[in-house]
Amino acid sequence: MRYPRTLALVATAVLYLLLGPVVVLVVALALAVPRSRRRLLPWLRPTRRVVAAWAGAVALVVAVPVLAPDGWFPIPPGGGSLLTPSYVGRAVSERPISMTLPQHPGLAPNGRSSMHNDAWASDAYAGPGPTGDSPEVDTAWYGLEECATLAFDEHERLVALCGNRTGPVLHVLDPDTMRPLVTKDLPDRRGGSGKRPWEDLCGGSYFYLDAEDRAVLATTDRRVLVVATDDGAGDPDLTVDESYDLSGVVPDDDCLIALMPDWEGRIWWVTADGLVGTITDTGASEEPVVRTLDLDEEVANSLATGEDGGVYVVTVEALYKLVADDRKQLPVVRWRTPYDRGDEQKPGQLSRGSGTTPTLLPDGLVAITDNADERMHVIFLRTDDGQEVCRAAVFGKDASATDNSLVSVGDGGVVVENNHGYHGPWSTLLGFATQPGFARVDVARKECRVAWTSEATGPTSVAKVSLRTGLVYAYTKRPSRWGVSAWYLTALDARTGRTAFAVRTGLGSMFNNHYAAVTLAPDGSAYVATLAGLVRVRDRVGE
Repeated sequence: MRYPRTLALVATAVLYLLLGPVVVLVVALALAVPRSRRRLLPWLRPTRRVVAAWAGAVALVVAVPVLAPDGWFPIPPGGGSLLTPSYVGRAVSERPISMTLPQHPGLAPNGRSSMHNDAWASDAYAGPGPTGDSPEVDTAWYGLEECATLAFDEHERLVALCGNRTGPVLHVLDPDTMRPLVTKDLPDRRGGSGKRPWEDLCGGSYFYLDAEDRAVLATTDRRVLVVATDDGAGDPDLTVDESYDLSGVVPDDDCLIALMPDWEGRIWWVTADGLVGTITDTGASEEPVVRTLDLDEEVANSLATGEDGGVYVVTVEALYKLVADDRKQLPVVRWRTPYDRGDEQKPGQLSRGSGTTPTLLPDGLVAITDNADERMHVIFLRTDDGQEVCRAAVFGKDASATDNSLVSVGDGGVVVENNHGYHGPWSTLLGFATQPGFARVDVARKECRVAWTSEATGPTSVAKVSLRTGLVYAYTKRPSRWGVSAWYLTALDARTGRTAFAVRTGLGSMFNNHYAAVTLAPDGSAYVATLAGLVRVRDRVGE
């Protein structure tokens, strides 16, 4: 037989794709036995010609996707496709949820404007999502680049704020091919922050689309940019319309984390060290007015804004309602409500304290989680005075933490996910998973109750709900004794917590979403950014 070594290596690679890490273990054990090693090593020892051929093949495989434009190749698969199901459950019928969310006049339409969908940070879509009807999975490889926040312009193109090894970039993406149509490089990530790239929230996590389809974002050099996403004729373009330099008020050792507009049109922003500010545009002939308030408490999440002028900020110690003073436009504290922040930062959190962006709810409520040591709680408070209405403990003892926003599911209910045990991408290697759990907590008549709990595991899911389908969409991972790392888009019934269906999106660490959100498109497709690119799941198209 010609080329026996090559055939053996190819067969081993195919077996790895089918069976995963167990193949590597078997080979390693075979080489560990002296008798097998004496037989295999001389036979496997290749000639110089074979080494050169294999080196050239590997170089070609690596060079082509690296040199090719982003999105032209799918995300490379990992191993173990035969040991994990590609699909579980069945297609379901839509069961709409009744909930009306106010449209912020300064934002793009609800569901298209920001990571958490709207001014209330509801994480709820009025439109559709996949129903599990023969779902199709497509991927696009961007190298080592993750798009934390996705939005949709009026042409239904994706606007993506992404981060690579050096810093953030802004893309306009084709929704079908997921290839960038236009890209804008933003200032590089700061050096010396002491944070690993996948934990650095400075200027690379949050942005929003305003009512004119402009991306409003913070940069690592302490500016706020307003970037047009088309050229006025509808073609994709990324041109800076406005730039606000905040380096004079934000210290060098601090950075901008998140920003949102209030209902009067001011841009509110917050820094990692708890400096809150407003930008009021007074007209083209005058400089914008910048006002600040120092909360002196760490912030690691986004903001929510209400029709009453309130801006809601959660720090590592308390939930705040801030408003702008009518006369001087100064940010002032309307109320401050501390919560149990626990004794230490838990695995699964990027900071010590509540891991949630405040979620505004109908009937004048706002919800967050605390960081209590044994079991964290979902807490509901009144928006008018910050008084607690009720709370409910969720998940197991010493096994509860979240770093993602609550999902508003109507009737005074929210869904919370458990991220406990996620230290970083290595936490999900070789079939390992974090602590399981999604739970729905309802509030009624000043009482909280846990309506259901699911054992689905979402290491860092940032789940969303479709009010049309009645499903909560989460990005999950199953533990595997075979060491296979399989990732799924999982749909949970918002009313019962039952898993409707789960579709495998990919295998291996490149499919880890690492705190990127599930995003539902106007056509019902679900997008999830991963450490290496973008995944799309949609119901069967055509026959």
